Amino acid sequence: MEFLTQPWPWWTAGIIIGLTVPALLFLGNKHFGISANLRHICAACLPANVKFFQYDWKKEAWNLFFSAGIIVGAVIATVLLQNPDPVQIHPELAGDLAANGITRIDGLVPADLFSWDSLLTWRGLIMMVGGGFLVGFGTRYAGGCTSGHAIMGLSDLQVPSLIATISFMAGGFLMANLILPYILAL
Repeated sequence: MEFLTQPWPWWTAGIIIGLTVPALLFLGNKHFGISANLRHICAACLPANVKFFQYDWKKEAWNLFFSAGIIVGAVIATVLLQNPDPVQIHPELAGDLAANGITRIDGLVPADLFSWDSLLTWRGLIMMVGGGFLVGFGTRYAGGCTSGHAIMGLSDLQVPSLIATISFMAGGFLMANLILPYILAL
């Protein structure tokens, strides 16, 4: 049991995710992606006459179970397999965070950004609501999320997925290096 509670090497998740793609393709020609689940849930739960939600969502029900498994696995990992030692972050990262006014790290996230106190500020609303809107809009506009494009699309050698992944990465770099410091200064 101690093996499960200790941090694993960074590359372990990459191998597991990498093996998921061929497994899904071999086990039923399924495509990996998480963002489509909101559409499946809306199609299943909303009886409205919206053309976007009128399709056979039951063929994609496996993806809902896949997403539920991610949530259940996260709960098991955080409740039953939690490492009692404090999270170690690189001193250089701690210095970069402190330079931007982030000094409280609670678990895996900076408490200065991810807490109820910080959510109820203008900065918190901009980051959570505005960021959530941009992620949702971008996911819909790009025709999928980072996992769908970067993991599944690139493994299928799809050019639109390459373009989307480059755009995701460029947006992430711009946000982390140019926009986030400005927001944190508010």
